[in-house]
Amino acid sequence: MRISVVTPSFNMARFLGETIESVLCNLQPGDEYFVIDGGSKDGSADIIRQYDRQLTGWVSEPDRGYADALAKGFERAAGDILYWVNVGDLLLPGALGAARDALGRTGVDMIFGDDFYIDEDNRVISFSRGYVRDLRAAMLYGGWTPLQDACFWRRELYRRIGGLNAGLRYAADYDLFLRMAVAGRTAYVPLAFSAFRRHGGQKSISGAAAYKAERREVQRSALSSAAVVSSGLAQRLWQPIAVRWRARVLHPWVWRRADLVGRPIGEFTCGSYWPPTRAP
Repeated sequence: MRISVVTPSFNMARFLGETIESVLCNLQPGDEYFVIDGGSKDGSADIIRQYDRQLTGWVSEPDRGYADALAKGFERAAGDILYWVNVGDLLLPGALGAARDALGRTGVDMIFGDDFYIDEDNRVISFSRGYVRDLRAAMLYGGWTPLQDACFWRRELYRRIGGLNAGLRYAADYDLFLRMAVAGRTAYVPLAFSAFRRHGGQKSISGAAAYKAERREVQRSALSSAAVVSSGLAQRLWQPIAVRWRARVLHPWVWRRADLVGRPIGEFTCGSYWPPTRAP
């Protein structure tokens, strides 16, 4: 199975090269990699141009935001599996191979896993576990979003649901993964595929309130859709509690990996930190 990776880029030249190299070292023959830049003015295009021969394709032109950039990239993709990694974030060595194996082994339409949270100096701040028992229910009723940089899905599912909603400015990831969780089969894979970077001016931090508001609108729309069969009042009551429980108790106490904090992310490969056979 071939994998197509897309990186949306805008004025993030400082971290762009590292992200590109983390993907390139993962690619196997037949895989694709597209970098879609939104017309950056910080020299990003010059950095991308340095990798021109190793990329399947790239553009640098104005767009309507990260969802629009991703939609452009996935429209060009011909791989069997799709994935995106934002500038600043890193794919761990072996991640694409592990994702390819997991999708082939499980036969599902989408997998979701774990990641690391790193600082600007590539040191681990924390470990993030992406496990939920029922992704569809957690998203639909609890408003939970899987770790975006640890999600891989089949192109057939992406096309079946109509792809990304390029009109969304903040919660396009929640919208996409929710529609795929409702329409397809999903499975959690206990592997850290990537590292999510904290940095100044991060949209996920500065736009947190706007993200939540847009996510709530997407959630309301999904719950009112005739295509969604309600699981009843119990799920509507339980899932918000379960999502808060995992954030306040499971992550900081049960799933805590203090032994990993402060270590350089370069020490880790996909799965090197956690026995892949360990039960959730």
